[in-house]
Amino acid sequence: MDVLIDNWLIALLALLAAIAVGWYIFHASRRTRITGARRDVLDEGAAPAARNQALIDAPPATASDVPLPPLTPAGMAGVGELVEAAVEQEHILAAPAPSGDDLSRIKGVGPKLVTLLGELGVTSWSQIAAWSDADIDRIDAQLGRFQGRIRRDSWVEQAKLLAAGDEGGFAARFGNLN
Repeated sequence: MDVLIDNWLIALLALLAAIAVGWYIFHASRRTRITGARRDVLDEGAAPAARNQALIDAPPATASDVPLPPLTPAGMAGVGELVEAAVEQEHILAAPAPSGDDLSRIKGVGPKLVTLLGELGVTSWSQIAAWSDADIDRIDAQLGRFQGRIRRDSWVEQAKLLAAGDEGGFAARFGNLN
């Protein structure tokens, strides 16, 4: 305490300096204003950006504007992959596809997945029940944000039970039907 009394002037100057620094940090820096003559597209009364206007004014693209890849690769390169893909697609579509199967009865398949599977040519439980691991990988890659659902929800096992008409086994393993 004696040190403070003997050096009161230095303590007072240190306190004033601390107050000035605190005011500068917490108060003065909040009054900073950004000024400039450059206008933005979002400013009121500003002209639209030229690149956006060019896109707006352009005629819509048609299917004939888009270049299509050749139907078959040149020479013999890539023929094996094309044949394999065709065989796999034929394998999935070769299973009987009665139109009466309600794919939404499979747990984890909702209306959006039913539509997506229909676009991929999958319309029956027997098709799903016949999937191999390669088929599952190929179809799963085409499910977008639903990837992984086939194995996680055991679609193949559910489809086998439903295709066989074993509703009791289905209920015992997966719960009641929807």
